[in-house]
Amino acid sequence: MTKQVRLRFAPSPTGNPHIGNIRTAIFGWLFARKHDGAYMIRVEDTDQGRRTDGAVEAMLESLDWVGLDWDEGPDVGGSHGPYVQSERLDLYNDAAQLLIDSGYAYRCYCSPERLNQLRLTQQERGDDTIGYDGHCLDLSDSKRREYEESGTPPVVRFRMPLDGKSTLDDIIFGHLEFENRLYDDFVALKSDGFPTYHLASVVDDHHMGITHVTRGKEWLSSVPRHVQLYSAFGWEKPEFAHMPMILAPDKTKLSKRHGAASLMDYRDMGVLPEALMNYLALLGWSLDDRTEIFTTEELIRSFELNRVSKSDAVFDRNKLDWLNGQHIRLSDDNRLADALTKFWDDSAPDFDEAPCDEQVSRVVPLVRERLKTLQDAEPLVKFVFSNTVSVETDQLVQRRMGIKDTIAVLEAARDGLASLDKFDTQSIEDLLRPMAKDLDVKVGQLLGSLRAAVTGQKVSPPIFESLEVLGRETSLSRIEEAITVLKSSEPGGSE
Repeated sequence: MTKQVRLRFAPSPTGNPHIGNIRTAIFGWLFARKHDGAYMIRVEDTDQGRRTDGAVEAMLESLDWVGLDWDEGPDVGGSHGPYVQSERLDLYNDAAQLLIDSGYAYRCYCSPERLNQLRLTQQERGDDTIGYDGHCLDLSDSKRREYEESGTPPVVRFRMPLDGKSTLDDIIFGHLEFENRLYDDFVALKSDGFPTYHLASVVDDHHMGITHVTRGKEWLSSVPRHVQLYSAFGWEKPEFAHMPMILAPDKTKLSKRHGAASLMDYRDMGVLPEALMNYLALLGWSLDDRTEIFTTEELIRSFELNRVSKSDAVFDRNKLDWLNGQHIRLSDDNRLADALTKFWDDSAPDFDEAPCDEQVSRVVPLVRERLKTLQDAEPLVKFVFSNTVSVETDQLVQRRMGIKDTIAVLEAARDGLASLDKFDTQSIEDLLRPMAKDLDVKVGQLLGSLRAAVTGQKVSPPIFESLEVLGRETSLSRIEEAITVLKSSEPGGSE
């Protein structure tokens, strides 16, 4: 029977999740879902000194927001728990003892001071390799007792082979070979009883039945250590896929100065989760040389790890905004209205009144084609959610028109709109376009003055639809206020 595909995302709770590790999570999740496999979250918190309060919750919130779900994890449980490494210490200590008993590891009592001096000496000599020198590899029983009686807490070091090669056939990078002599005897278990990443990840991946490991290519240098650990335990290795890096536009490491500090910053900027998943999936992976817009379901159907590129990807905020705009236009009215409502609930826009669901639904068709992000909607539709709008004479009077001409145009529009049987987009358009000709002005002049009067903005959604959304009473009231402003600006007008 074919073994079930099982993947894990194993974040360290050391801060807010960023684009790089979420992209890795997405690739693993897509592969698991494509192959009807299981996907789990495992918290790697063995470096207790770097743990940040709230980091686990922030990570889970980010994964959930971008559209990932998981079958096992610290919040949902499962048959392979606990899913937090600090709750699995007995397992790692037993594994370390097994390595010692079988001759693959040993206790090391070297002090930090000795190790620092060793490193400095190696650097001064210009040694090819900088690392542990095997000082405690073959301690006599008496010397070991001496260390133990002094209370010096030991670490457990894994004994790396002195010759030969460690090899791995990586899904993305292909066949890899590493000279074992270049790797020192690394620490597997620290003196506080916590494992290092190397021991913990190998032990957990084995006991949790992980079949595929997706992680950043910065872990390629750790491959020989992990290969040797699997060999020492006599365990079958999972398949590995090391992901290319995500770089900034200047080809340097992506950092805060290049944009958002964390994944959720993009939510706060008005990026749709499905658009961000789509974009991150394209950073290093492609289906072909032309398809760029994917729904999540399409990504699941199309994704394979062997189509991930070895080359590092470049993060392009302009491309993300373009792709987000495409997803906005693909969203149905209800989906986009829900997204805008949630975004405005969180961002507290500068509106006089909080939009109700019905109002948001009515403005969606006005702005859909004009948005790159949800953030772009607020200035476009602020006039809908404002009790009044402020207009100046300069805004109202269009090119090659005077104040009197503008007053006449607005009064005609006011009277015509007031007399309409139906106050809807088509009726409004059918009224105003011929009216411009009757008034001997251009359509753009009439609509420009009207737009300024009812929205207070130089740029707004289409004016006919905007008038319908505002409603007859509000539209007429604002036109009347604009006429008053114009009359007060005439020579001899009241101030």
